[in-house]
Amino acid sequence: MAKGRRRPARRRKPPADRSLDDLLRRVLAFRDAREWKPFHNPKDLAISIALEAAELLEHFQWKTPEEVRAHLADPRRHGEVADEMADVQCLLLSLSDAAGVDLHAATVGKLRKAARKYPVSRSRGSARKYTEL
Repeated sequence: MAKGRRRPARRRKPPADRSLDDLLRRVLAFRDAREWKPFHNPKDLAISIALEAAELLEHFQWKTPEEVRAHLADPRRHGEVADEMADVQCLLLSLSDAAGVDLHAATVGKLRKAARKYPVSRSRGSARKYTEL
């Protein structure tokens, strides 16, 4: 391994109670207990994702990389960022249900497409778009 490069952490298969399917079940159970399904249509869920993502962005807007590190080092602010990320994920899971999208399959498929657009040999260490490689 090249000097200065860290070896990526090994990923193990998450336990059943930490899987994407388990999260989806929990999110849908939360929604159903409150009888919110009539409000969870693709349009409104997509809008809600954008709104929650904007709340997440507020934590980083106009901050330097050093200020972002300090922001995330503060336990209260770190918790707020985690909450906003969880809001986005819960809404995305709800949207996947409402739109009939298998997020696991969609993500695997998207990674395959991205691998073709961004071959390692041409894109490693580059922030350029695939059309500029």
